[in-house]
Amino acid sequence: MLNALPTPAQPLRIGTRGSPLALAQAYETRDRLAQAFALPHEAFQIEVIKVTGDMVQDKALREIGGKGLFTREIEDALLDGSIDIAVHSMKDMPVEQPAGLLLDCYLPREDVRDAFVSLHGWTLADVPAGKVIGTSSLRRRAQILARRPDLTVVEFRGNVQTRLKKLDEGVADATFLAMAGLNRLQRGDVPLKALEVEQMLPAVAQGAIGIERRADDRIIEGMLAVIHDGPTGVRLAAERAFLAGLDGSCHTPIAGLAEIIGDQIRLRGEVLRPDGSEAICDDMRGAAVDAAQIGAEMARKLRGLAGEGFFTLG
Repeated sequence: MLNALPTPAQPLRIGTRGSPLALAQAYETRDRLAQAFALPHEAFQIEVIKVTGDMVQDKALREIGGKGLFTREIEDALLDGSIDIAVHSMKDMPVEQPAGLLLDCYLPREDVRDAFVSLHGWTLADVPAGKVIGTSSLRRRAQILARRPDLTVVEFRGNVQTRLKKLDEGVADATFLAMAGLNRLQRGDVPLKALEVEQMLPAVAQGAIGIERRADDRIIEGMLAVIHDGPTGVRLAAERAFLAGLDGSCHTPIAGLAEIIGDQIRLRGEVLRPDGSEAICDDMRGAAVDAAQIGAEMARKLRGLAGEGFFTLG
């Protein structure tokens, strides 16, 4: 635990996955802290931690444990003192943190939209019937099948480079990526069509970076408070309360997006059957200070409408 601001002799250790996107997010966190406290980059140390979700690439996430696969080893390192903070893609984060850890710092949110990626220049609407779409996301799979039941969906994992290579090899005809990740990686070369949220509601917390810390580390608490983005925190309070109320995981197709309009918050939510045969949507507005309560209320409403067995995998 740090007893003072970090220095090159006692750097602040930032834990992250080793993918290009995860590293870009860790560097963004480092740069924001360095600027906020006039510290050199040498006062920070990036610690790459291997996580199960990255090591096991030949199976669907829902088959090997769900969202915790991208966070568990990093959180263990945070708990045992090997690192001082952990940087996460918030759409990968379980809604509950291990005892002793807190997630209360978010960086300004990036583009929340999904990107439809095709080497043929297709949009989702004009993909010829029978073509193969690759995705590892149960949410995207269900949304595709709800909109285009004439397409075939296959499991498709890997980083941006891997997925583009798979498209080139004909493993699938098109796939999806997050606009936020492509923007952070400065991948303007990727052939994509951005999907407006009215076309395809994104994953809860898509485009947001969260920074996790030990609950009793007051130095880190003070540092992270300086770079925390309040509006992103409010939006995620609504979205993650919605997800929590639905017991959201990689086993459940759930989409959600909160937007701040003045002192109000608008939350849109969608739950789907895994095969895309049915989707239930809602749209609620209320005071931004009640963001978490609005998310929880929408979850209760949609859970009641969905009924027992709605999310059962077939």
